Amino acid sequence: MDQRIKIFGIIAIIGFIAGIIASLALKHLVPWLREVLPSLSNFTDYLIAGIVGAILAVILIAVWVRISGKQDNYY
Repeated sequence: MDQRIKIFGIIAIIGFIAGIIASLALKHLVPWLREVLPSLSNFTDYLIAGIVGAILAVILIAVWVRISGKQDNYY
């Protein structure tokens, strides 16, 4: 059970970091995207936040998996 709590905590931290980065990206991408796609101006904030957050979460988890490495010596 202790291992599961650690994994949930790490994923929560990764999600928090991804959210901060996505928020910073929104400040720069939203004005540009509103000029490019004016028809989506009502959904631009949510669209960019979701896409950037998903990409960052996947990248950060992939980096975490690489760093943690293979711990099991039975293979």
